[in-house]
Amino acid sequence: QVQLVESGGGSVQTGESLTLSCVASGYTASSLCMAWFRQNPGKDREGVAQIDSDGRTFVADSVKGRFTVSLDNANSTMSLQMNSLQPEDTARYYCAADLICQGHALYRGGYVYWGQGIQVTVSS
Repeated sequence: QVQLVESGGGSVQTGESLTLSCVASGYTASSLCMAWFRQNPGKDREGVAQIDSDGRTFVADSVKGRFTVSLDNANSTMSLQMNSLQPEDTARYYCAADLICQGHALYRGGYVYWGQGIQVTVSS
């Protein structure tokens, strides 16, 4: 069983930065396929970025060049560095994981384990 706990959300102004963290327990983060998703009420959950156990990353076009996903193996933590935040980045952000990467990197059906989510609000 994998438990995921997100932290680091909050409210910022347009152009500012935030870093989200997801601590994995049950398995070390470096042994998992992990990803970030985001969702607004009434909308589909959107894939943001993935990192696999070899450290390879995949980032959605909508955030490429602004968001960076990384792993801190020592602390079993996946992070999402978000720069130049825009109002359209406002969403609840979810950490997701599975024991292997399968299917498209940002297909939500490819992940069994999910965190509770954390809110990010960007105001203009």
